[in-house]
Amino acid sequence: MDMSVKDLCVARGGVALLQGVSFTLAPGQALILRGPNGSGKTTLLRCLAGLQDPRGGEIGFDRELAAYGAHADGLKAQMSVTENLTFWAAVHGLSDIAPALAAFDLEALRDRQAGMLSAGQKRRLGLARLMVTGRALWLLDEPTVSLDAASVALFAEAVRAHLAGGGMAVIATHIDLGLPEAAVLDLGPLKASPEMDDFDDAFGGAFL
Repeated sequence: MDMSVKDLCVARGGVALLQGVSFTLAPGQALILRGPNGSGKTTLLRCLAGLQDPRGGEIGFDRELAAYGAHADGLKAQMSVTENLTFWAAVHGLSDIAPALAAFDLEALRDRQAGMLSAGQKRRLGLARLMVTGRALWLLDEPTVSLDAASVALFAEAVRAHLAGGGMAVIATHIDLGLPEAAVLDLGPLKASPEMDDFDDAFGGAFL
């Protein structure tokens, strides 16, 4: 199932950030979002994930098929690595966590409490959760924070495997992930104009 985004406008705190965002993703494709801090990458991802409504435009995709990876790792500190992954796998109706443990080099840490992991290990565990969701679309916000070069390579390989299996990914990142096959969308030229908010004020937000 393709994902299509047409003329999307997104806002934060009532202020329009981006307008005219359009792209299409087919199974097996990835899109890298580029832009400076505050440019709207996180807000766009949240809209794509269904966590907030866009101000305008269309999203042609069942957002129930999306897994959103935010800045927080979403871990239970008192639970072990295995227990965390088993919990999330059960939430999504899956049971096999072995591929996720292997993909992010967590096998030797499987019995360690999440709260006792280093920042990089926690991040790897947080990303491993994506693999036990069974979701077709990964929406990732700066996924490589706290990761060293070797772990970034593990993450990139996990994304490649996801794409090879017919999955899709939209990733906001400032670094080169070593995914030359991914398309790049620069959000800079899509910054919303002040006139949009003026129009919104004049008509009471009737077009939202």
